[in-house]
Amino acid sequence: QKALEHLASLDLIELCSEAKVERCRATRDLRSCGRYVQIPIPKNDSRLRPRLYCECIEAGLISKRCDERFQEKEEGDDQLTADVLRLYALFDVAMENNLVSLICHYDSGEEDMGEKIGLLLKLSSNLGGISNVLEVLDSSFQGSSSAQLNDLQFLHESVSKAKQHADIMAWCIRNEFLENVRARYGNLASWRSVARERKAAATKRSWPDVVNHSAESSVKAGSLFIEDALSNIEIPQGHPQHMEEELRLASLQKDRDSLFRSKLEGLAVCYPFESLRAAVDMLFLTGSSDMVVAKEAIFLYYIFDRHWTTPDDNWRSIIDDFAATFGITRHSLIESLTFYLLDDDTDEALKEACNLLPEICGPSTHPKIAQVLLERGVPETALMVLRWSGHDGSEIVSLSEAVTAVRVRVECGLLTEAFMYQRMLCAKVREKNSKRGPPKDSPNHLEAKTNRWGDWLETLVTEICCLCIKRNLVDRMIELPWNSDEEKYLSKCLLDCAIHDPSTTTGNLLVVYYLQRYRYTEAYEIDAKLQNAEQDFLSMNSIDERVLSRMRSASHWRATLVVSSVKACVKFSDHGI
Repeated sequence: QKALEHLASLDLIELCSEAKVERCRATRDLRSCGRYVQIPIPKNDSRLRPRLYCECIEAGLISKRCDERFQEKEEGDDQLTADVLRLYALFDVAMENNLVSLICHYDSGEEDMGEKIGLLLKLSSNLGGISNVLEVLDSSFQGSSSAQLNDLQFLHESVSKAKQHADIMAWCIRNEFLENVRARYGNLASWRSVARERKAAATKRSWPDVVNHSAESSVKAGSLFIEDALSNIEIPQGHPQHMEEELRLASLQKDRDSLFRSKLEGLAVCYPFESLRAAVDMLFLTGSSDMVVAKEAIFLYYIFDRHWTTPDDNWRSIIDDFAATFGITRHSLIESLTFYLLDDDTDEALKEACNLLPEICGPSTHPKIAQVLLERGVPETALMVLRWSGHDGSEIVSLSEAVTAVRVRVECGLLTEAFMYQRMLCAKVREKNSKRGPPKDSPNHLEAKTNRWGDWLETLVTEICCLCIKRNLVDRMIELPWNSDEEKYLSKCLLDCAIHDPSTTTGNLLVVYYLQRYRYTEAYEIDAKLQNAEQDFLSMNSIDERVLSRMRSASHWRATLVVSSVKACVKFSDHGI
């Protein structure tokens, strides 16, 4: 780290001087009369220190084998070439360390950083110029693939990330890292305790992620918006170069333990961050530079979380200043605030989020907003969000979004609308599948399998059935005009539920469904299955007398209805009707 800090402190002219091979000049005009000069005497400093090149060798940043090759150049009277090669080696150190030499201020205290803001802004400007040049060079390689292009793109990414970090740090320095702005939490421990409570609340209220046709439904632990956002900006596994780059950056971070922990467990475990400085490091020194907008949104979320419920006059101006500095729109500001409010499990936060939603909802609205509103018990607001977002079945969405849309409509009592939504959407998926479908041996076969029309139909119809059973709406559901494809999953869901718990009326209503459609044979078959299930249920369970009486009465009523219907059918048949 000391070698990198030394490298960062030098301008280009000084760097060239450091790269030159120097020998002892004890004898006048004879350059090579003595040993290598490894410790220079500074002009304006009484302290002796090793030359930068020697420091880098000792630190392992430049290999000794590489140095031996340079010495061979020197011995071959090619002194200028050796100097240039040493300079290139110093450049390589800077590039291989992702220009971390430009951000060596991490171990400085906040009080020392104010003096460096001018240098930081100058470096940011220089990095911006370099980034523009690299972008032009990158465009000249279009259509080609080579190791040089990969190196160029990696360098461009490193420069871009360094500039973004420098810009955020400059803003933090100018605002004194918000040290003079009172936070809502007394300390980090209390903040983390609140964060754990939010996570627990989200897990408790979460709905099943997908429909499970077995008796036991697996529930996916509910995630917070901040967890999803932090996961999205992480470098995916399988990018060793990027992972190595980020681990190298850890040596210069103030909160190094958190960075290494994030590599093992993910960024989400590090929230809330140790401090504002830690937030900047964790966000803007990890992930791709292309994710800068998402990183800024997370940074805003952090500030909102840090100051929400404290008087607006204390911190709103900071938010406005951040937005003005980085060109963040009011829509993005309110969106970040809304994400925070929906993660906050208090009623006050939920009410404020509902007030803000009309201002930000549209075609680009995050699909999870409706899901969270449903889970938090305001399906009417969730329905409005879906309508404002244009999710009416005219456009194909993901299957999870479709399930949420169905749930919201059923919870609002709009059973017919939920039925029409699933039919319209499944028709769209079927049409899409018929137009283009990758062959079974294609790489996208697995994706195609999960997007098959039949899978969508089964999932959405079963979801409607399960919700209607839960909300006692089966009598209304069986009156809907189900087609033969939909009916297959409708019948299976109702029958499975009836067999699992014969004490309910679900099986009776399934029999009524077939009788209403004059399908007496199928009604008779269902009745026979239900009678067997009821006998097994009574033999294996101790039943309360009231429940037993109700079951027997319902079974007798159902059997009588089936027999009378079959007799009526036979009578009509005999009369040629």
